[in-house]
Amino acid sequence: MRRLAVVVFNGASLGAMSFAFGVFEMASAFGELPDLELKVVGGEPGTALRGGGLTVPVPEDLDAVRDADLVLVPNWRSPMEDPPEAALEALRAAHDRGARVAGLCSGAFVLAAAGLLDGRPATTHWAMAPLLAARFPAVRLDESVLYIDDGDILTAGGGAAGMDLGLHLIRSWCGAEVANRLAKGMVVPPHRPGGQAQYIESPMPDLDEGDPVSETMAWALTRLDTALPVDELARRALMSRRNYDRRFREITGAAPGTWLTHQRVIRAQQLLESTDLPVDEIARYCGFSSAAALRPHFRRQVGVTPVAYRETFGTRLGVPEPMPA
Repeated sequence: MRRLAVVVFNGASLGAMSFAFGVFEMASAFGELPDLELKVVGGEPGTALRGGGLTVPVPEDLDAVRDADLVLVPNWRSPMEDPPEAALEALRAAHDRGARVAGLCSGAFVLAAAGLLDGRPATTHWAMAPLLAARFPAVRLDESVLYIDDGDILTAGGGAAGMDLGLHLIRSWCGAEVANRLAKGMVVPPHRPGGQAQYIESPMPDLDEGDPVSETMAWALTRLDTALPVDELARRALMSRRNYDRRFREITGAAPGTWLTHQRVIRAQQLLESTDLPVDEIARYCGFSSAAALRPHFRRQVGVTPVAYRETFGTRLGVPEPMPA
């Protein structure tokens, strides 16, 4: 018997809960985990789940955590609020007893408050990462990945990353064939590795048109298909290379060359999503000499290859507009 306890708190969303234990429920429904015992546990008195006009009382209290092999904390209502001490004590006791403990999305804040993430690699939803880092500096945070399996402690980003972690756990329990069969039945990707990026949007900083460095950034964005030596950008701004680099870092937090590569990869993402151009041609549109030159930068920034990214996000709409003059 595998015992899974899902610890929720009052007012938790029914929709959010589906990401937390939906994979395990579906595995039981499809007969892939016949020995699973799943309990939804209230992390505080009077806990109820809510959504769509429904209010569902949670039947179990924290005593149910004692026998769990895996404890999932899918979310927490406010990253700025301290979780109930009774719940934190139950999580510590379960971990000390040998249970694996997982925090999904804002649930990582509960694990961090319990001290279970101190000195450990962990992730959370990218939008909450700065707050987690500020409140719990002992956590070795990596907000860019889908999930992290650190053995007895696991964490995942938001939404579907929780399902990815669930499939990962089922794969480790039952093997790839069972996990793939389950994913096929659920019509979801069979395996997204934890190191894959969460596909964070990378907004441009607000550019001051009167700032010569900002002007060169806007100019460069219209010419990503060409070579753009940083010395040329500095000359265009009528600045020394040293002063240009310093001012560029003040605006973006990155060196000019790093920023340019980042923008080229973002452009490649857009073309992979919206066109059916060959990857070699996309690479040239973005200032890389070939697909082979694009690939390591793309993988480093996005977490997967250009081909894998297109398979997930490509809509194949046609040929892109010409780069502006």
